[in-house]
Amino acid sequence: MTPGMTHIKPRQLGAEIFQVSTGSSEPIYRQLIEQLRRLQAGGQIVAGDAMPSVRDVASELGVNPMTVSKAYSMLEAEGLLVRRRGLGMEVAAQAKGHSDLASRLELLRPSLERIALEASQLELDAKSVITLLTSILKGK
Repeated sequence: MTPGMTHIKPRQLGAEIFQVSTGSSEPIYRQLIEQLRRLQAGGQIVAGDAMPSVRDVASELGVNPMTVSKAYSMLEAEGLLVRRRGLGMEVAAQAKGHSDLASRLELLRPSLERIALEASQLELDAKSVITLLTSILKGK
């Protein structure tokens, strides 16, 4: 390192960044992939952040390590994660960003489409669903 330069140690992310819904029709590996995409798009994870180990995530979530490994491998192929020999996975420096509002909203679309379908099946009107969503977003 040259004089005057500081070395910033990458942040080590914990397995708690993930949550899975075992009752969901969406496979667990897809849940992990979508969560990581949203975290990156929202700026909660940044280039250089060290990912928790496959073993740690699997243990914390109570899932098969192969499920976590599959999610990590797919995200690596996508360019969001990069494998560092002996150091594990980290968020790639060239991770394709979804920082603009339209891109971030598109990441939310599949979840909202599922909510819309469920609301329709329950014969709920849009105003009631929007009121509930607004309440949830405000933390009430």
